[in-house]
Amino acid sequence: MLPRRRYRLLTIFAAVVVFLFYRSAPSWRGLQHDVDPLGPASGPKGNDAQPILRNDEAEDSSTFKDDKAQVAADAAGPDSPSAGSEAAASRPSTIAEPASEGPSSPRVHVSLAVPNDENQPGPQWQPADAGPPTDKLHWTKPPERFPIPKESIIKLPAGRRKRIPKIQHSFQPESKASKDVRLERLAKVRGEIARAWGGYRSYAWMHDELSPVSGRHRDPFCGWAATLVDSLDTLWIAGLRDEFDEAAKAVKNIDFTATPRFSIPVFETTIRYLGGLIAAYDVSGGKRGNYPFLLEKARQLAEVLMGIFDTPNRMPILFYQWQPQFASQTHTAGQASIAEFGTLSLEFTRLAQLTGENKYYDAVDRITDSLVELQKAGTVIPGLFPEHLDISGCNHTATLARDMMSRAAQHQVDSNKDPGEASGYGEGAKESVGDGDASDKSGEVLPRADADAAVGKRADGTDGPLAASGSRAEWDCVKQGVVPVSYGSQSFHLGGSQDSAYEYFPKQHLLLGGLAPKYQKLYEDMADAVKEWLLFRPMVAGDWNVLFPARINTMGKPKEDLDVVYDVTHLTCFVGGMFGLGGKLFGRDKDVELAKQFTDGCVWAYQSTVTGVMAESARVMSCPTLDKCEFNEKQWHESLDPYQQWRDKRLQQWQNRTQELMAEYRERKAASSDPSSSAAAANPPPDDVDESTINPEPKPMSHAEYIKNILDTESTPKGVVAMNSPNYILRPEAIESVWYMYRITGDPTWMDKGWVMFEATVRATRTSIANSAIRNVNHKDPALTDEMESFWLAETLKYYFLLFSEPSVISLDEWVLNTEAHPFKL
Repeated sequence: MLPRRRYRLLTIFAAVVVFLFYRSAPSWRGLQHDVDPLGPASGPKGNDAQPILRNDEAEDSSTFKDDKAQVAADAAGPDSPSAGSEAAASRPSTIAEPASEGPSSPRVHVSLAVPNDENQPGPQWQPADAGPPTDKLHWTKPPERFPIPKESIIKLPAGRRKRIPKIQHSFQPESKASKDVRLERLAKVRGEIARAWGGYRSYAWMHDELSPVSGRHRDPFCGWAATLVDSLDTLWIAGLRDEFDEAAKAVKNIDFTATPRFSIPVFETTIRYLGGLIAAYDVSGGKRGNYPFLLEKARQLAEVLMGIFDTPNRMPILFYQWQPQFASQTHTAGQASIAEFGTLSLEFTRLAQLTGENKYYDAVDRITDSLVELQKAGTVIPGLFPEHLDISGCNHTATLARDMMSRAAQHQVDSNKDPGEASGYGEGAKESVGDGDASDKSGEVLPRADADAAVGKRADGTDGPLAASGSRAEWDCVKQGVVPVSYGSQSFHLGGSQDSAYEYFPKQHLLLGGLAPKYQKLYEDMADAVKEWLLFRPMVAGDWNVLFPARINTMGKPKEDLDVVYDVTHLTCFVGGMFGLGGKLFGRDKDVELAKQFTDGCVWAYQSTVTGVMAESARVMSCPTLDKCEFNEKQWHESLDPYQQWRDKRLQQWQNRTQELMAEYRERKAASSDPSSSAAAANPPPDDVDESTINPEPKPMSHAEYIKNILDTESTPKGVVAMNSPNYILRPEAIESVWYMYRITGDPTWMDKGWVMFEATVRATRTSIANSAIRNVNHKDPALTDEMESFWLAETLKYYFLLFSEPSVISLDEWVLNTEAHPFKL
């Protein structure tokens, strides 16, 4: 314990420090509720009539977020980059030393916290001597900390495109009767597109999303008019050219350098905004069209996003802190879902093709190479990637052990020799058809040893990288590539957080004209792993020939501890389209047959509910093998009631107790009839009793009663054992695969299946303004959530429209669509 006199001196010193801190600390301002990067909503106004509200309108609407990206994760606060990450790039590293600090940035007011309501900006602070803020904070291009030497930038594969097999069916002329039906359906879909767009235009112009029940708007992304940008190509494809022209010109007013959000959700911004702008440019004629500014806006946005790759190992920061004070600092990547990490390639590659700037391709090709290296090192399920990855490039666990090693041992650990080229991922692109040499890696690279020496060098030339804050720090990182998160169970599946990474393997192969063979191997390894580990046949009633991919969990020894979860999720419905496309691209006929069964599975999931619309997620029974099995109703009931034994035990206890009480009653009754018993005669028991009178405890349900109750009240489809998430948020994945199946096979029954889905979906989701997500697909008149995500216009209605369009409209032999249904020209 300190002597009392020294304690007093320390107390006085602390008080002085606190006083000085508060004298120089920034003053806090209140919440700013009027920040809008686009200015006030000054777009066209609709009629002033109040929208008609449907059932349960007073109920608080829950927000159903898109599992693809989990944008709400931003509300947890800014990313916390680990200190001083040094890891080498996934490709033989060519990263130069960090650039010098340069002059300090001017002091500006910035958002320090993510608000609970993501539509509103967070608290603002400013230095005491800065005066009140007069302008919104804007992103400015920071000096690059880890630049790549120009000669080492990975270039787009060169040479003539390889011959790609025909993907789309060769359609024959249709009969007049068939054409009349198709055109009638097409007109109704176009009407729904025009109606939903009109609702957005009238009530949410230049905001992210329309609230289609209340007529309000939401800005869950960056406030950059997500629905407008996301819908541009849909408007053009549907022939709504005046609406397209108005919306495209409005894009000029979007300021991609300012947003109320503390961080930019990179995945969603890339697939919706960047993909939407590029596709709108492509479908409207490209450089021969009248909208060249759309490509320029895409470049503006891409320049902002390129800052995410300025890390020691060039792996992206997936929630980008864009404000100058943060963006100018040294950062490392952290953890990521495989979907967020692996779903940037199409958009940046197409931008590189259109602009001729290889830096965009370099950024995403390094991600692909890191995935190749991870497969080369081996995952628990070869060919598949675990749901969560550590992309920081820094093994912090190994650091603890390394600190205890001798210097010689540390040098051995840090050497991290390149294990060589992965089998099957080589430079086979040089075998292109026709003239010209194709090269998957046409950029020159530094020798690995020299490149590694440059990684993380301080600007002053001393050894060791900078810490995450940009200050000098002792290096506390053992280098590693992209690896699975090192703790807990690993999960493998094709649903949210994994889906689109796999989807982009065949699509990137197609976009690059077959000049990058690694994408074919990534797809084929994935498809083989799905067949071996994930496939299952649900036990359903009726003559359905359907399959689904399961979710599997393991602690690292799948042959010993595998946990299989038979979930059917709407997000996995994209798998039919992916297998169909991959099967045609790579001559894998069995993949196309699987694609039909996957897609029919989702058609079954639609037709099995009360509304005719598929739920977000449900758990089903599985057949013992992949062969068809008879529906077992007794087994289904047992699955619906996993607590049957407990229920039977409670019922038996209640019955035993009732019998005891009945025996007591009879004794009392007998005693009351005995004239010698005066006490009993004074309180005779009632003459007529039943079980409920004898035993006041409610009688527990029997197993049969419980099953009847849930079937009556919940309308659970046969084969479904739990409705994990009974809502529907206007998702597109099922109709996406139906469209692929029609275009690939030419079978018109897919059009009929899609039409049934369309009518059921519109009937269940229609509001007086547009369409809304619903709470429960098994309610005859489902409650509306007052939410219409931008993908309703960008994807769902677009796929319905394309299903009934001429096959030449967005032909699969001429276009490739990103995961948000934005078509890029081949």
